[in-house]
Amino acid sequence: MKWMLGLAMMLCSITIAKAQTDSTSVPAADSLPAHRHSFFPIPVLGYSPEKGLEIGAAMLYSFYADHRNPGVHTRNSTLYLIPAITTEHQYKIDLRTEIWTRENLWHFRGGLRYQYFPFYFYGLGDTTHAADKSLVDNRRFRVQFDGERRITGHFYAGISLAFQDDEYKASDNKGIYMTMPLHYKSGGHELLAGITAVFDNRDNQNYTTHGTFLRLNLANALNFASSQTVYTVDLRGNQFFSLSKKSVIGLNGYFRSVQGDHIPFYLLPELGSDQIMRGYYTGRYRDQNYLAGQVEYRYLVDPKIRVKLGKWDMHPKFALAAFAGAGDVFNNHNFDLGNFKPSLGAGVRYFYDEHAKLTVRIDAAVGEKRPGEARQKGLYLSLAEAF
Repeated sequence: MKWMLGLAMMLCSITIAKAQTDSTSVPAADSLPAHRHSFFPIPVLGYSPEKGLEIGAAMLYSFYADHRNPGVHTRNSTLYLIPAITTEHQYKIDLRTEIWTRENLWHFRGGLRYQYFPFYFYGLGDTTHAADKSLVDNRRFRVQFDGERRITGHFYAGISLAFQDDEYKASDNKGIYMTMPLHYKSGGHELLAGITAVFDNRDNQNYTTHGTFLRLNLANALNFASSQTVYTVDLRGNQFFSLSKKSVIGLNGYFRSVQGDHIPFYLLPELGSDQIMRGYYTGRYRDQNYLAGQVEYRYLVDPKIRVKLGKWDMHPKFALAAFAGAGDVFNNHNFDLGNFKPSLGAGVRYFYDEHAKLTVRIDAAVGEKRPGEARQKGLYLSLAEAF
């Protein structure tokens, strides 16, 4: 029932936001395309034993840095704001931005996050047990910045900076957290600086129908502002094939590795999110390395529905999706393809800005079923595509 209530509130916001966007569109006679900017809010409503009732909002503003030819030679830029509070006096605020300059010469990403939110800690490795979980309080501040410049053709290169400060403590005396030896168990801080290389020839970064995206980031923690020296490798790749005007196949792969003598447990890669390995609680499995891949089929549905709200008459556009993936975490000595875990699911997308191809999506996914435990599963309401 709780997710049905959240879905109803979301659909109400979609209708209102769509009507507001249509009412401010540039007339067809204008030289600028309609929907050159848009604002979209989604209510956040959820419940869990450790948080109680969570109430918040997810808001996205889309715009073009190039006002002369928006959406023609320059990709759209976005600004996200996601604040939330709970009845257990927990809260978070997440601000993210992505900016493309004129003709996509420069690409910038930034993020600022502050949270006080608990999470379940299950231990390390890919064979953890639900019975061992501990509820752990976490206070986190994180800020990051990435900047990339086009070097030639579709190749970009740039730098990355990220600072993260964490505090942890067990909120109960149960589970494995109290007894397990972990590096920097009460928290710490890291300043990571790195270099990035990107190949990107996608036709659209929001809802891609064909093209390739590859991104490699190598970073290390700077001694003067870090609790421990570590090195990280992040590799992400997407490949899209257009089967027809309505059908698209997307392939997505992800690899992350953290290396060092005494790696803080909170920097270890975590399996599960709303983007890859959907269906798993984020952090149910964590270890030194993380490798995952998925395939997703997307089908664009012709709008047959007419929505009337006062003087506005709308034809909303939807897409359907089905996906399957596999992934696992492992240390430097125990990689085994036979241990990879499955992820299966399906969802629906709504285009709230058809010009920029911005979507809101609902995905339902299932994962593995361990002996004596319920099957892992998840329901996700998110802005933008998973990849």
